[in-house]
Amino acid sequence: MSLLQIHVDDNVAVALSGIKKGEVLQVGSHSVKVLSDIDRGHKVALVDIPLRKPIIKYGFPIGIATAAVKTGEWVHTHNLSTGLGEILSYSYNPELRKPLLVSPKTFSGYRRSDGKVGIRNEIWVISLVGCVNRNAELIAAGAAKQLGNPANIDGIYPLTHPYGCSQMGDDQLATQHILANLVNHPNAGAVLVLGLGCENNNIGEFKKILGDYNPDRVKFLEAQAVEDEIAEGIKLVGELRNYAGKFERQQCPASELVVGLKCGGSDGLSGITGNPLVGSFSDRLLAMGGTSVLSEVPEMFGAETILMNRAADEEVFRKVVNLINEFKQYFQDYDQPIYDNPSPGNKKGGISTLEEKSLGCTQKGGTGNVVDVLAYGETVKKKGLNLLSGPGNDGVASTVMAAAGCQFILFTTGRGTPLGTVVPVVKVATNSELFAKKSNWMDFDAGRLLHGIGMTELTDEFVDYLLKVASGQETNSEKMGFREISIFKNGVTL
Repeated sequence: MSLLQIHVDDNVAVALSGIKKGEVLQVGSHSVKVLSDIDRGHKVALVDIPLRKPIIKYGFPIGIATAAVKTGEWVHTHNLSTGLGEILSYSYNPELRKPLLVSPKTFSGYRRSDGKVGIRNEIWVISLVGCVNRNAELIAAGAAKQLGNPANIDGIYPLTHPYGCSQMGDDQLATQHILANLVNHPNAGAVLVLGLGCENNNIGEFKKILGDYNPDRVKFLEAQAVEDEIAEGIKLVGELRNYAGKFERQQCPASELVVGLKCGGSDGLSGITGNPLVGSFSDRLLAMGGTSVLSEVPEMFGAETILMNRAADEEVFRKVVNLINEFKQYFQDYDQPIYDNPSPGNKKGGISTLEEKSLGCTQKGGTGNVVDVLAYGETVKKKGLNLLSGPGNDGVASTVMAAAGCQFILFTTGRGTPLGTVVPVVKVATNSELFAKKSNWMDFDAGRLLHGIGMTELTDEFVDYLLKVASGQETNSEKMGFREISIFKNGVTL
């Protein structure tokens, strides 16, 4: 099969492999003579489409024809543009779904004293300000070299960022909340918080945001207050190692999992393979009582009504509306176009408009009902599908999902990316060629959906693989040492 019509109402089909000019292909009830060479992931018109008429994919409009399109013609940015408007009003038309019936599963995790479960038992050295980033790195490296790790500690890692000073108002609070959430993250068996001493986000101010903490698990070091902060930091990590080393893996129900849903470097197959597979997993996880988190709000624009109509009640619906419109307002406040998306790489892979990208991206949320909407820097409180405020930027979105409590993140990509973050990131290739080419980046091949394996069978395999990751199997980004964090910045820098 060379062409796929995703929905019976679609007036375009997607090339599953490269197609040559002049080929005649049967797609459902349509016989199509292709009028030009078509790359994989790109669209072909199944019927004549008049000027200014909607172009339909996934059963929804993905934009408006900017020229008359002939049957068999390539459909892309040269003859298709967004049909989206600006800030909109919405009505609640609930389309709630019943959960699947599935057998419960378990994984081997670390049960913490607060009842949360981690999938790693690491020691983190977290910088409060960018000035001590290198110090944090030296402490973590020195501690790992001098102290070694008990068998049940998965590593000692620095978490660095450029902020923590010269920030005001909401920006400083955002930095503090993200860092506080990471201090409390269950993947960290213990944490050393490293400050400089003169920064806005100094230890005293940070403790006001952090609140109660276990002094055996969390220790603080002010670099300006000691003669040798590296030696003192290594000493404190040694004390933390003794505490974290007491934890051992135990069987935990899959209902304890909180999983982030992310995509980046998408292509025309992302909405056909990788994202639907992640959505299928999300539905399974929710059926087992677990939690999934969908962010990247600008990549909901154009598909937001699908999520709104799956809001669990009118209160959640209003929160989804505010999530969408407040992010649109953010663009307008800076006189930027709301729909300046997709990226050049997305377009090269076959995605033409933001509607098309969003209709593919939101499939990562499966068919679950939306139980809550979280502001940037908030943590998950309700089990089920949560929406989280955050941009599409890979680093920022991955960080905010980790800070919200996700123990690991599923990251689909059709172009490829090595990016990781503080929690394990599972890279899901949307095509088998990428999986083979970048085997050092990719963890799972969703492209097999195009080569004879069914969604149920591949989801079974995916669930089993992810439970192994939750039980300690390293992802490629972990093996390569990718552990970036990135914090959202909105205001001025002093």
